[in-house]
Amino acid sequence: MELHQLEAFSAVMSTGSMTGAARLLGRSQPGVTRTIQDLEHEIGYALFERKGPRVTPTSRAFRLYGEVERSLIGLAAIEASARAIGRDEVMPLRVVATPALAAALAPRAMAKLAQAGARFDTQLRSASAEQVAEALLSRSADIGIATLPLDHAALDVHYIIEAPCVAVLHPNDPLAQDAVLRLAHVAAQPVATLANRYRLRSRIDRAFDEAGVAPNVALETNASLNAMMAAQQQLGVAIVDPVTAFGMRLPDVEVRPLDVAIPFLYGVVTLSGLPRSVEVNAMIESLAEVSRMLLPGSVRHAASRHGALVAHDRTDSAAPTLHSSSFTYRDIGAPA
Repeated sequence: MELHQLEAFSAVMSTGSMTGAARLLGRSQPGVTRTIQDLEHEIGYALFERKGPRVTPTSRAFRLYGEVERSLIGLAAIEASARAIGRDEVMPLRVVATPALAAALAPRAMAKLAQAGARFDTQLRSASAEQVAEALLSRSADIGIATLPLDHAALDVHYIIEAPCVAVLHPNDPLAQDAVLRLAHVAAQPVATLANRYRLRSRIDRAFDEAGVAPNVALETNASLNAMMAAQQQLGVAIVDPVTAFGMRLPDVEVRPLDVAIPFLYGVVTLSGLPRSVEVNAMIESLAEVSRMLLPGSVRHAASRHGALVAHDRTDSAAPTLHSSSFTYRDIGAPA
């Protein structure tokens, strides 16, 4: 399997046709077609169903595409690093984060460092929490930012940030007049929330269960921003992570604390056993400072708290139950 085959496959997946891929790559259409046929022969199965000039990816093609894209992104990062080495420049700082953290948190940390006079290139990409760990393990990233759990023996968790989830709703919603929203009142309205039941969604569901109410879930989505957009369109009350709510402000929405603390948890991680550069250490601390400034009610935990924080039925959460719109930040067990 050669690089030009993977590039051709990626281009066909992106454009939907051999002709479009050929234009994108600057190659001939017959050449791209032969390259795909060679790749299919080599791996032993068809990647596309042919229908005239257009092609339809098979289910196996979609599964392979994610792996190929990660590999091509990694190769592009290696190429950038090689150029930097050749010019005796500082190596780019490679950051990978889950989408909300990549969009709302990482750029703020970069800007803070730039304002302080730091001068280095940064590569930022978003990925699932599982892919964040994979990027660090494959050494295609220097720093990872991901939601918990992050319990991997080969990763160093530098600290964990905990902040309470919030409700987002349209200003015309009658509940917007309340300074703090009671979960029982939210449950009586259409609710937009997250779909991943193995991470934040499980904590949201548990909070409703413990409150003795069942939410009227009108929208399930894989991104908090989508839920916020639904609230903006008056489709219901969104219960979302605070990073998205405070980091990606939308017009025509209000953000309110809930009367119970639904913890949103994320950690900053690097690959264990590797020396950390000045730039990596600076970014690690900048992310903590930006989290403190951005997230009302946030708490910084020592990495040793990981197990307790992700326990299913923990009762010792340090995040406060909020009874007013006043929030504070606390640093628990973290190094000075």
